[in-house]
Amino acid sequence: MIDPRKMAWGILGTGNIARQFCSGLTVCKRGFAAAVGSRREQLAADFARKFGIPKSYAGYEQVLADSQVDAVYVSLPNSMHCEWTIRALQAGKHVLCEKPIASNEAEARRMFEAARLEAKVLVEAFMYRAHPQTQEVMTKIQGSAVGKVKLIRTSFCYQTSRIAGNIRFDPLLSGGALMDIGCYCINFSQMVAGADAVDVSANAVMQENGVDEVVVAQMKFENGILASFTCGMTLHADNTAHICGTEGYLEIPRLWKPPVEGAKYWIKANAPVKPDVGKLDSGPGREFIISAGIDLYALEADDFAVTVLDGKTPLVSESETLATMRILDEMRRQVGRT
Repeated sequence: MIDPRKMAWGILGTGNIARQFCSGLTVCKRGFAAAVGSRREQLAADFARKFGIPKSYAGYEQVLADSQVDAVYVSLPNSMHCEWTIRALQAGKHVLCEKPIASNEAEARRMFEAARLEAKVLVEAFMYRAHPQTQEVMTKIQGSAVGKVKLIRTSFCYQTSRIAGNIRFDPLLSGGALMDIGCYCINFSQMVAGADAVDVSANAVMQENGVDEVVVAQMKFENGILASFTCGMTLHADNTAHICGTEGYLEIPRLWKPPVEGAKYWIKANAPVKPDVGKLDSGPGREFIISAGIDLYALEADDFAVTVLDGKTPLVSESETLATMRILDEMRRQVGRT
């Protein structure tokens, strides 16, 4: 470790999510990028130059062998998470692994067992959890701002026509809408419900190569809370979250990637049905604005560093991660994925 107050990161992969994470590292308070590895030497060198990373390697093994690297950020395709996370842990590194943490629950359990054996920290990376908006929303819900929660509705969709060569559309790399973005909806719903799912269902439109392209799904939690979500890779949607309770509902328009400044959410309540109009009138509600002051991925990296260096509770617990994988396994089974 170069600076005992900061965490030296090794980056596995040079894709889009790695670029966003390393952009955050340039402004975070408790860490910096020390090394990056890619299967192609030139990609690693270009990436290192862009983000001011002192060392680049042709391959991932050298990152794990670097004695100055404290923690590894795994941004590889889903199907590679298990192998490289376990190898990183066995090399003595803490690991922040991109979501979903693995291809299935069995792999995830092996990864956490390896973390225990090596006495290292392993956390699944859901960056939205680090934003103060998410934390404030949870405080509001736990304080009964909408009364007793009954229903959670979320969507996470984007439209892309770039399918060939896209890892999200590759069944061999554990691609698909559920794995790429449905996991966010599951993670958030579990966090709000604060209970285990006892029943799940899912229907999908499948891409011609067998990947789930659009999914509509439901969950019922043991405390009676219901949740529904839509995720898709080839369509537009509002991507808004609603937490509906007995005294009102909370609406979050940019839950998955809130802005650094001016993140907004509302608490609203429906007026009674007007007999002469026959429709609900929600009104403007109460608006709340919160700013993070720093890049979302910097918040995530700093939180992980505080977890490792100062003993803070992880943003996403092992039990949450395993529950997410269990739900993903069942939903993927239902839509014909294995």
